[in-house]
Amino acid sequence: MKKIAVLGLGKVGALAAELLHNSGFEVTGVDMAQPATSLPFTVKSMDLSQTGDVAAEFAQQDAVLSCLPFHLNIQLAQIAHDAGIHYFDLTEDVPTTKTIIELSKTSKGLMAPQCGLAPGFIGIVGADLIASLDECRSCKMRVGALPQNPTGLMGYAFNWSPEGVVNEYLNDCEVIEDGEIKWVSAMEWLEDIYIDGVKLEAFTTSGGLGTMCDTYLGKVANIDYKTMRYPGHAAQMNFFFHELLMRERRKEAGEILVNAKPPVDDDVVYVHVAAEGKKDGRMARKEFVRGYRPIDVAGKSRTAIAWTTAGSVVAIIEMVRDGKLPTSGFLKQEDISLSDFLATPTGGLYAQ
Repeated sequence: MKKIAVLGLGKVGALAAELLHNSGFEVTGVDMAQPATSLPFTVKSMDLSQTGDVAAEFAQQDAVLSCLPFHLNIQLAQIAHDAGIHYFDLTEDVPTTKTIIELSKTSKGLMAPQCGLAPGFIGIVGADLIASLDECRSCKMRVGALPQNPTGLMGYAFNWSPEGVVNEYLNDCEVIEDGEIKWVSAMEWLEDIYIDGVKLEAFTTSGGLGTMCDTYLGKVANIDYKTMRYPGHAAQMNFFFHELLMRERRKEAGEILVNAKPPVDDDVVYVHVAAEGKKDGRMARKEFVRGYRPIDVAGKSRTAIAWTTAGSVVAIIEMVRDGKLPTSGFLKQEDISLSDFLATPTGGLYAQ
């Protein structure tokens, strides 16, 4: 794998493309519009609804990384499958992933969705903690991408795709509870979590577990994923989506929220993963708790959400190139070794 197309050159896509370029890949960036700043790789303007043009481009590539909204990915995955090349994306959307799993059954290349932060890195960490125990009774995974200096009742800034956030807040959530796979409503099961003395609230959101429920059914009795926010956020969002019925107008809901709480540069990504069970015959709790902030990457300051998301997928692509992961079929995030991930040039960013 040498040539890779990166689709969508927003903050995450442009950074992923730069990291891949710096890691030795021959990168082609693809977007509707030319980027505002110069980039160290080839950039092509393309209307991705023109499937013939997309197929022609994919025929020249060894792999493709989609950093586009989730609703575009099924078609792109199909074209990548037909071209026989590797496919990677950042989607949290469950129906999209299920379609890609079906495609992977006949794929020549690797089909690897859900390679971002959550799903993605969070599942790699969760699997590592589960494996560290002789018997695991529960694994709780939480991620929060937040402004460092929140304002207002919402206490939030939309540094991530509004379409993705709305999707996560409204779609049902898969969990394992008492040994059974169940579907629960989003923005429920509220709990308090403290990280470095900062009080946060956590609640269920869709898609963060990826394929973990299928993998650990019958092995771990309780698994769930929640998003972390500053206290009071869930109540505001429940009012907005359910009392004001904005759940019926998702596109407009996203536009209103971004207009009210635009992105900020000073953000923080909190990761809190805890597994409980038995080790050497005794009860034990293993934790991975981090607060990631903006850092300089590829010569520029990058927001925490940008570098953690881009860094995760690029590290996985590096592992595929270097023979650490399969080159065909479907890739589950929980099958990725955390130590191998952190040992990659880009995955090492997480170890700082």
